[in-house]
Amino acid sequence: MKHTTAITLIFLTMFVVTQLIGLVVIDAYSPSKTVQVTEHGTLVNKTVGGNITVPYGMEPPKAQTLIEFWGMFLQIVVSFALAIVIFFFLIRKKSSLLIKIWFTFVVFITIALAINALLGRAIPSLMHVNEIALAVSVPLTFYKIFKRNIIIHNATELLIYPGLAAVFVPILNIWTAVILLIAISIYDMYAVWKSKLMVNLAKYQIKQLKIFTGFFVPYMTKKVRLQLEKLKGKKKLKKVKVNLAILGGGDVAFPLIFAGVILNKYGLTDALITIAATSFSLLLLLMFSKKGKFYPAMPFLSAGCLAGLLISLLI
Repeated sequence: MKHTTAITLIFLTMFVVTQLIGLVVIDAYSPSKTVQVTEHGTLVNKTVGGNITVPYGMEPPKAQTLIEFWGMFLQIVVSFALAIVIFFFLIRKKSSLLIKIWFTFVVFITIALAINALLGRAIPSLMHVNEIALAVSVPLTFYKIFKRNIIIHNATELLIYPGLAAVFVPILNIWTAVILLIAISIYDMYAVWKSKLMVNLAKYQIKQLKIFTGFFVPYMTKKVRLQLEKLKGKKKLKKVKVNLAILGGGDVAFPLIFAGVILNKYGLTDALITIAATSFSLLLLLMFSKKGKFYPAMPFLSAGCLAGLLISLLI
């Protein structure tokens, strides 16, 4: 096992909680639909949803035809590729300030999108929800970027990916979502095992930018803790090694986007089955990965996503 049992369970819990929050956010922003419900013993059609729209000018375009879905899928691929190129260009030019500004905006707007949906769903009668969500997002973003509190960092990660997924889910269908998973998995394997791009990117974020896009938990092994106990009270302290457990943001966001597409297409039960299978694949990865080695998580998570979809369709 790469990390301790406690850290493994913490990561798995954060992953599952993010997926569940994401389903609530995605469903809150879903367009209205007609469902059959029983009222006083009679089956009637009832319109549900559609009362919360994606705010702040972030509402995605509505795709209706197959051609539109594929066109938007192509735009997503190009956008991701362009974002990666720009990001590495800024790293090469050592433009840390521009990267932080970019990162701050993404964090701020995605947190606001998630909070807006959660408040709108929890308190439908609440006035000025958009403004309240923005106001709450300001201190959360500030503490995440500039104070670097580990609890705030991971807590805000629970909201960032649901907000991000709410923008991308409506412009994908099942086939484009599957192809997106496959494409990202291939890129992840190349970037971790071949070019080391993702490994170097993670190190650059942590060491230079002092930020990280994903779950991040530093911890000490039992051996290191015992060393610290022995050093207590001594004037001259030695440096001790602290382990880092990390899970990249894409490893959380892409499975959530896929589960969101399943939610819109087949319903809550199928989405939950998909999340369960994906979470199990993450658990297997964390259990059987070796210490000191980097692994591309997306191939394993994508396999879990596809297995979950297949199981849900067969049940």
